[in-house]
Amino acid sequence: MTAVVELMDYADVIERFDPVLGLEVHVELNTNTKMFCGCANEFGGEPNTKVCPTCLGLPGSLPVVNGKAVEGAIRIGLALNCEIAEWCRFARKNYFYPDMPKNFQTSQYDEPIAFNGYLDVTLDDGEVVRVEIERAHMEEDTGKSLHVGGATGRIHGAEHSLLDYNRAGVPLIEIVTKTIEHTGGRAPEVARAYVSALRDLLSALDVSDVRMDQGSLRCDANVSLMAKDATEFGTRTETKNVNSLRSVERAVRYEMTRQAAILAEGGSIKQETRHFQEADGTTSSGRTKETAEDYRYFPEPDLVPIAPSREWVEELRKTLPEMPSERRKRIQREWSLTDEALRDLLNVGAVDLVAATVEAGATPDEARSWWVNTLAQEANSREIELAELAITPAQLAEVIALVNAGELTNKLAKEVVQGVLAGEGSPSEVVEKRGLKVVSDDSALIAAVDEALAAQPDVAEKIRGGKVAAAGAIVGAVMKATKGQADAKRVRELIVERVGA
Repeated sequence: MTAVVELMDYADVIERFDPVLGLEVHVELNTNTKMFCGCANEFGGEPNTKVCPTCLGLPGSLPVVNGKAVEGAIRIGLALNCEIAEWCRFARKNYFYPDMPKNFQTSQYDEPIAFNGYLDVTLDDGEVVRVEIERAHMEEDTGKSLHVGGATGRIHGAEHSLLDYNRAGVPLIEIVTKTIEHTGGRAPEVARAYVSALRDLLSALDVSDVRMDQGSLRCDANVSLMAKDATEFGTRTETKNVNSLRSVERAVRYEMTRQAAILAEGGSIKQETRHFQEADGTTSSGRTKETAEDYRYFPEPDLVPIAPSREWVEELRKTLPEMPSERRKRIQREWSLTDEALRDLLNVGAVDLVAATVEAGATPDEARSWWVNTLAQEANSREIELAELAITPAQLAEVIALVNAGELTNKLAKEVVQGVLAGEGSPSEVVEKRGLKVVSDDSALIAAVDEALAAQPDVAEKIRGGKVAAAGAIVGAVMKATKGQADAKRVRELIVERVGA
């Protein structure tokens, strides 16, 4: 039987405590090969087929640093306004877990490649919060454990576990914030906005596919509470591997209400890792949190230090693309958007989607209307991010083009979009399969108009008498008869012609 967890009302939490956050984001780089060997860096595949002696940690194998990964790390550091180390090296982070084949992780400890940066984050109402970056360091990913049996998919209660080492050795950059204080009741929102802004930045750099659903971007959320009169931070918990923007916000909020209830009763918070439960938005206890001393870091003896020249760093700085914040300012200017309209785009994560739809041929207003209204509602109902919907900007632009060409009505266009979302193919294929094209043949429309007029002679008489507004009833009947596939404007014209009004 699951124990009932006491929670404090959120308003009471904010009145009595100050939240303190620390966010650690792991991003898998999209290099062709792994961090220290030549194995393919690809998502999925048959278990344990993308491995070699090096990423399996077999005796006699030696690592070699992936130069493209180092380049990606420097570009990330520069984009985050970090200082780039003139000299840094790898270390061994020792811990023993089945998904770590070497029983240590090759990482960076006290000498990261990038440090002391910041990222300005825009909240839903336009307020800008500066999140300071402690470090961005290079490391390798672990393998994956699949726990079979049991109710939760976790190791507790499982009948047995399977291990897939395909992911072991994939290049990772871990981006660690400094403590985030003084955000009050907006702490969960700040956490979500930061991860969202970071995802946009990494996507613009093209260093990762930033697929949170596939684990190529994941967040560890550290949360603690301080009483209003306290001078020291409280004990923190770390909710591991949160894999959606919505979940980041929910996890932080839940931990605040859980910890506050414990502290209010005179209890103490246990420093531990916790797991986020997508189904109900709660967190559950994982394991006691290790300290740096527990990992027994020491310099990696098989890898030489990395000393990027200042010339190379400046060359890489020149490769940085237009930053998302600057791009948004340009888009707002070019599309003549109000601050409110831009915030609407930002709040639903639609800026890049609208821009891509415009590039595919739609106008900004058309693209914005579809993404912010119709498709945002779809994403909300499915409880997924807008970008996760199974429709591309190019496909939406095709739908818009069909409407503009008179081949679809707005109502039919929505049916086509539903078909695309359902996996029925491209817009044109959905139109063909569902028979959704607008009826543009006048002979077919005239037959439907005559039938509707004959069925409602009193309405026909009103139209003849000059009450043209009464034609709406006939238009409705024709639209029903043609299953919404008639051009309503043309139908109205034909009605007027047929009654001789």
